[in-house]
Amino acid sequence: MIPQFRPVADHALLVGFGDTITDAAHDAVLALDRALALYPLPGLREAVPAFTNILVTFDPLLTDHAAVEAHLRKVLAQKAPPAPVAKTHVVQVCYDADLAPDLAEVAQRTGLSPEAVINAHLGGDYQVFLYGFAPGYAYLGGLPRALQLDRKPAPLRGIAAGSVIVAGAQCLVTTLKMPTGWWIIGRSPTAILTGDAARPFLFDVGDHVRFQRITRSEAGL
Repeated sequence: MIPQFRPVADHALLVGFGDTITDAAHDAVLALDRALALYPLPGLREAVPAFTNILVTFDPLLTDHAAVEAHLRKVLAQKAPPAPVAKTHVVQVCYDADLAPDLAEVAQRTGLSPEAVINAHLGGDYQVFLYGFAPGYAYLGGLPRALQLDRKPAPLRGIAAGSVIVAGAQCLVTTLKMPTGWWIIGRSPTAILTGDAARPFLFDVGDHVRFQRITRSEAGL
């Protein structure tokens, strides 16, 4: 894919691989992220991958946009390092009505029964695309098309941590009590925040997630 380079302030460069979320675009993002880990540029501070682009931040006292772009173009011209073997994580979820306040409306809007919504959600093939918005907020791609809805017209405050929420083609397990405009279809006791400074989040970008249905008593909620 042909990359696009966009300066951001005086300390970053945004490298984009298109405007549409596709597997090819995201694979290109992750390949560049891996390559930068092998071939870091002088003054590199951080590389932050997203859906279709990657933000490369640098020390403006040590380098500049032109030098960073030249380095990235050289890295992109080389064969990308192989992707690591992705891990699959099991995330437990309880779909009881009081823990899934939007389940009935999602069923109504999709034309499915609540049980069919649950089964479709459990059958999804989810991949961690990126972290963003809040600590541990792993955006999971792969929500089944039958469950894909636009976000709510207005967000709700005070949504509990551990809420399993969906919008568009994505799913997410919240880690903090925060507002959201996504549809809440369950609650998970699985800890995404590990408390380990060396590895603060359960997933790595590129990992896979499988949801497992549990009862209220098993969830301990």
